[in-house]
Amino acid sequence: MDALAGLIRAVADFPAPGVTFRDITPLLADADAFRRAVALLAAPWRDARIDAVAAVEARGFIFGTALAGALGAGLVPLRKPGKLPPPTRGVDYALEYGHDRLEMRADALPEGARVLLADDVLATGGTLRAARALVQACGAHVVGASLLIELDALGGRAVWGDAAPLHALLHY
Repeated sequence: MDALAGLIRAVADFPAPGVTFRDITPLLADADAFRRAVALLAAPWRDARIDAVAAVEARGFIFGTALAGALGAGLVPLRKPGKLPPPTRGVDYALEYGHDRLEMRADALPEGARVLLADDVLATGGTLRAARALVQACGAHVVGASLLIELDALGGRAVWGDAAPLHALLHY
């Protein structure tokens, strides 16, 4: 894990003063490290019979696509408003400094599908909670979530709760 963590660059005061941004692009650029990260993200779910990986826009698409391939599952993109053709389903959610919305194609998941959520970072937990609510609104079952980074001090795990397992590779 230390080798992967060494490829995450801390950028102070980005995108705003007082924020430390975790830049994952050095990890993505290293083919062996990226492959290892995907294998570690997929490992807990190998026997979970995942039907689809629902990936959160935008950087979650990177890991979600790779996870879907590794798990032999389909990919369902969870997008910002207006990016998918209708009909869509959506859920509004609160952010630290405002509101946002996630949408997916209304027919993307059959009822009862076993779904793994994927994103790059768990911070305050609002986006991941919204992703879970959106998938569940379709009648699908959220098996868990797999994330590259968890920012422990921001409390996102508590917001996620214990309804499904949450797997994060790196903790800051």
